[in-house]
Amino acid sequence: ELEYEGDSLYPDFAAEKSIAAIRDKERILVEVKSFLGRSFISDLQSAIGQYIMYQEVVKVQTLDFKLFLAIPADLYHNNFQTPLAQLMLQTTQINLLIFDPIQEAIQQWINSTTTET
Repeated sequence: ELEYEGDSLYPDFAAEKSIAAIRDKERILVEVKSFLGRSFISDLQSAIGQYIMYQEVVKVQTLDFKLFLAIPADLYHNNFQTPLAQLMLQTTQINLLIFDPIQEAIQQWINSTTTET
């Protein structure tokens, strides 16, 4: 739960999974999103809006967390390669964690400035 001036935010991106962890001495907050709605664009709008809200609260409260949006690999390779999705990722500086839901394994960390495998 993030709190700002009496308002509570629950970083869960559509009631899925929120994970706080430490990665290479870096505290991270991971939001898992499957984009199961009827429209990818609508789900993308919602996820970006929530991500930005949480990102700003973390920044304003100087919390020592780096926020990541976790998405399945097939979703990343199929839907996130469109020009619109790429534009939104670049302009909003969203950090991604790409994972294989079947093997339950992380495939790639994509920071808004760098890419790691």
